[in-house]
Amino acid sequence: MDTSLITMPVTFKVGDIMSEDEFFRFCQMNDTLSFERDKNGNIIFMSPTGSFTGKFNLRIANIIFNWLDRNAVAGELFDSSTGFTLPNSAVRSPDLSWVSKAKWDTLSEDEKEKFAPVCPDFIIEVRSKSDDLRYLQDKMQEYINSGCQLAWLIDRFSQQVLIYSQGNEVQTIKSLDVQLSGDPVFPGFVLDLSAIEKS
Repeated sequence: MDTSLITMPVTFKVGDIMSEDEFFRFCQMNDTLSFERDKNGNIIFMSPTGSFTGKFNLRIANIIFNWLDRNAVAGELFDSSTGFTLPNSAVRSPDLSWVSKAKWDTLSEDEKEKFAPVCPDFIIEVRSKSDDLRYLQDKMQEYINSGCQLAWLIDRFSQQVLIYSQGNEVQTIKSLDVQLSGDPVFPGFVLDLSAIEKS
């Protein structure tokens, strides 16, 4: 079987047979694999990112982390291994996410140790070669519907960026030679995507 023809992610129809705690334990027992769960309780198997995509993600994370630190922005930045339970009960793991201190501080220590029941304020998803674009677009809209303020879908393979924000239509930029504004979540922050793509 030619696995290069498989479009990721793969969904396992399991319905509501797992509670939130059981799904968390399932993920911990299989911690070398990446899973999400949709609002219907079905388990979604995510493929590992390619090496270039992993490097790309890390460089973006470093830039954002350093800017947040220099500007003393109160909140927490998370990597792609972090799961969040959204208001519709889906468990999602964005490639990069940020939660404001005000939101984070409302959670108990137990909630922080599991898939925290909070939607990040800022999210980035970077499309991997095997990722289905329609699936990622639906997931981005789910984040916005759940309270995310700003979300970027960076599609290196179609050379475009889709920008999602509260109260606005999705903005599509047909280029990666672009500077992305962090407003209104990170006023004054600009990500020079072209510099990362060419590095």
